[in-house]
Amino acid sequence: MKKVVIPVAGLGTRFLPATKAIPKEMITLVDQPLIQYVVSEAINAGFTDIILVTHSSKNAIENHFDHNFELMTTLEKKGKKALIEVVDNILPSDANIISIRQPAPLGLGHAILCAEPILGDDDFAVLLPDVILSKNTNDLANMVLAFQTSRKSQIMVEPVAPEDVHKYGIVDCQGVTFSAGESVDMVDMIEKPKNEEAPSNLSITGRYVLDNRILGILHTTQEGAGGEIQLTDAIATLMKEKGAQAYQLAAKSYDCGDKLGYLKATVEFAMQHPELGAEFKEWLATEIK
Repeated sequence: MKKVVIPVAGLGTRFLPATKAIPKEMITLVDQPLIQYVVSEAINAGFTDIILVTHSSKNAIENHFDHNFELMTTLEKKGKKALIEVVDNILPSDANIISIRQPAPLGLGHAILCAEPILGDDDFAVLLPDVILSKNTNDLANMVLAFQTSRKSQIMVEPVAPEDVHKYGIVDCQGVTFSAGESVDMVDMIEKPKNEEAPSNLSITGRYVLDNRILGILHTTQEGAGGEIQLTDAIATLMKEKGAQAYQLAAKSYDCGDKLGYLKATVEFAMQHPELGAEFKEWLATEIK
């Protein structure tokens, strides 16, 4: 499995006014844009073809991963070898960034269909760029392995507080208990159920490893909430035809499309930074009393 779809056509309204002129995916988390964390996650899991389903206002994302001759020449003339290495490592030489436009905001399912000409008959992953996982995670690679073993699509989930289940898409695994890093069969997905009616506290977390059959199902999926083609509706159909599994996240996730989630991620990633972490933690300790 080498292809991953990253939908980046959204306008980032939750982050206005910051996203009025800057793609939300290019907002910086410490010293890297959000999109770089997601692309690096995919590459570290063995994916080489990164398909960006994009929008006319998102050229900055493509430019970030492109070679900048003028910048590199300037850095070379100034002898800034460390910065040259940083820029060179943004995208490995064996990875490909492929962009395709989503002509209208018709939902995640529609965004995936936009990538169909590139996906062909291949199984693939989908990574939502708002969700950033803690560093050094093997979760995506483990999801691929679980898919290859079971031949069932994998949906990443994580526990949330029982009183918060009404905020999320929740999966039903018939009460089966399983640990982080493991997968079990699921029988249903419910969008924002009432707390007392939720079948579990396992919320869908923005990572999918999907059987190619999902593309055919998306073609016949009716418009759902908001007039959009919902991926969860298509997965529900796929679940009945071929089965699907919930994979429980072992790392930690941050919703960086939300201002509070972004701030939490900034603090934690800053504390872990190899150059800034120690000094930042020392400063933070003096500020939080």
